[in-house]
Amino acid sequence: MADVTDFGAAVAAVRAGGSPDEQARTLYAQLSDDERLGLLDGDEEFWPGLKTMIEDGYNLHPYVHGAVERLGIPGLRFSDGPRGVVMGNSTAFPVSMARGATWDTALEERIGQAIGAEARAQGANFFGGVCINLPRHPAWGRIQETYSEDPVLLGEMGAALTRGTQRHVMACVKHYALNSMENARFSVDVTVDQATLHEVYLPHFRRVIEEGVAAVMSAYNSVNGEWCGQNENLLTDVLRSQWHFEGVTVSDFIWGLRDATASLNAGLDIEEPLRQQRAQHLPGDLEAGRASWKDVERSGLRSLSTQVRFAASRSDQAPTIDVVAGTEHRELAREAASQAMVLLRNEPVDGRPLLPLDASALGSLALIGRLGDVPNTGDHGSSDVRAAHVVTALEGLRAALPGTDVRFEGTDDRQAAQRAAAGADVAVVVVGYTAEDEGEYVSGEASTRPELLALYPPEEQASSGESLLKKMGSAPGEASLVGSATSGGDRASLRLRPVDEDIIRAVAEVNPRTVVVVVAAGAVIMEGWREQVPGLLMAWYSGMEGGHALADVLLGGRGPGGRLPFSIPTSEEHLPHFDRDATAVTYDRWHGQRLLDRLGVAPAYPLGFGLSYSSFEFGEPSAQVAEGLLEVEVPVVNTGPVAAHHVVQVYGVQLEGDRSGERALLGFTAVHLAAGERVTASVAASLRPLSRWNNDSRELVIPAGRVRVEVAAYSGDPQRREIEVQLG
Repeated sequence: MADVTDFGAAVAAVRAGGSPDEQARTLYAQLSDDERLGLLDGDEEFWPGLKTMIEDGYNLHPYVHGAVERLGIPGLRFSDGPRGVVMGNSTAFPVSMARGATWDTALEERIGQAIGAEARAQGANFFGGVCINLPRHPAWGRIQETYSEDPVLLGEMGAALTRGTQRHVMACVKHYALNSMENARFSVDVTVDQATLHEVYLPHFRRVIEEGVAAVMSAYNSVNGEWCGQNENLLTDVLRSQWHFEGVTVSDFIWGLRDATASLNAGLDIEEPLRQQRAQHLPGDLEAGRASWKDVERSGLRSLSTQVRFAASRSDQAPTIDVVAGTEHRELAREAASQAMVLLRNEPVDGRPLLPLDASALGSLALIGRLGDVPNTGDHGSSDVRAAHVVTALEGLRAALPGTDVRFEGTDDRQAAQRAAAGADVAVVVVGYTAEDEGEYVSGEASTRPELLALYPPEEQASSGESLLKKMGSAPGEASLVGSATSGGDRASLRLRPVDEDIIRAVAEVNPRTVVVVVAAGAVIMEGWREQVPGLLMAWYSGMEGGHALADVLLGGRGPGGRLPFSIPTSEEHLPHFDRDATAVTYDRWHGQRLLDRLGVAPAYPLGFGLSYSSFEFGEPSAQVAEGLLEVEVPVVNTGPVAAHHVVQVYGVQLEGDRSGERALLGFTAVHLAAGERVTASVAASLRPLSRWNNDSRELVIPAGRVRVEVAAYSGDPQRREIEVQLG
């Protein structure tokens, strides 16, 4: 073929000032019809690919979509996340919800850069781990993969991860949209009105789109009667027409669409990760006129232009493999884990706060609880990172206290726990959850439901087909695409196991210096025991360096920097209704802290709450309205004895109109202050959380009126500073 332009030449042309879209058209013109269709799905045949997932493991190597070797087109080379890179033995960072608790976008961008480097070093160019779904209810099984109950924190942290990873790989934001149920995700239809959709469930996606994310992954569930993978309103009307997204859209894996042609018509560009429904149905639908080559071209060009644009923006020199779980990245994981831990109680014992512990005065420490010596970095689903080694709480404490008798009691035995705790200088009780209790859920039963079986190519296309389906249906504990799935899913309870609560109370009876460490991803209702212990720390699934980070925080080597990314209620009655097996649900705007405020009930701990080993004071704030933003400045002083991390949170309360009195998070910034240091913190707060959806103009409109601006340490902080501004 004359005048052949390969991918490298297209990239060079863009670097020289050319248009990515024009170069994509030049490449597309050189493709055969088969190659053009090959841009629209995975490159591996379905049954061999499924067999590899089940028998060898998930995402051991990049899943490739639309590579054309003869023109050097690399295709989208997918690696999952967001805990880190799923391939190889990569760095296992704290889960996203833990990182959301840092409220530190600079730290999250650094983590993103590390993840991107490790992905690229292992052959990927596409990271499918920017998860920003809003958890309407804390029982959601995959709550660990997202950052917060609040759209502003979700959007800013997702934007930071996007900035970091896209220094090395294309980032993909997911799961678009309203995906916050796990067990029913393949069958549930979510009904939502347009105002709630645009004001509550989409602002964080829009924020990451504006950051320049390369790709959007659709969700499994249905929204207003149409599956997300073929939902024209979401994929085209909102994403393309309203938000002007120029990147590529991809389906969630295997079950992300139900009709190949309908998905293409609706604006879904690529079916992931294998040759499945599109390979089976599109050729015939094109021949019969049910599908259009114009739509094939549209999606193919989007894939090519996204690849060319991205490749032109990065260095040709990939990181070397030694960055993967190297010393620098493990130290970053340790830093993030300690900064994420949220100190919820630190009561005085013998005249001073229990924490931090004085290592020089500790002759003995009792570590109690089944999770004290368990590698527990989160669920075993698609986000599972196969770290070569995970530092447990026991390992971390023994390393930090070489001269201390660190004794361990890990049985579910009340009397044994009391015996261990009674004679110790301090007792640390580690309780919470594992992958057995919450996480991604793909059971053999789920993946062999009749409606999902219909999405697979005929079994006779591969001799392994029948045996794989039989295995998946008859032995679901052994046959999962993402690891054992006889457990996990949406949480059945928001409370600890009864035996854990009993052990906490038993230990507190015999040791007044008791610290409870909670390992979880979402809210845990702690009524009945939390006020019986002087020390309470939310430690999350804290990654491969979590044990060292826990020792750092307990002993004061690093302060607990975390602030809750969600509210913790005192009762399940203060939450939206949740049926994890529902096939239909209606979402309104009320959840989390906003629902508690509406009900007029106090939380156990509000959104943004967290104690410190130091203390802080705010001065008088100032605020200026400019181009949809609220520029807030406030003096902050560290009035305590040690350097510490603090989060300046800005809330807005409308004083006029039908939503007068509603409080909304507008912005935040993390500051790090030495003892006695004073700085002026600047927060570029968004006014979008105050906006209202206009059905006629199809846009968010910020209403005129007076707004009380609150500078606070947490939602509803009685020590907050206030200033009033006029909008409009």
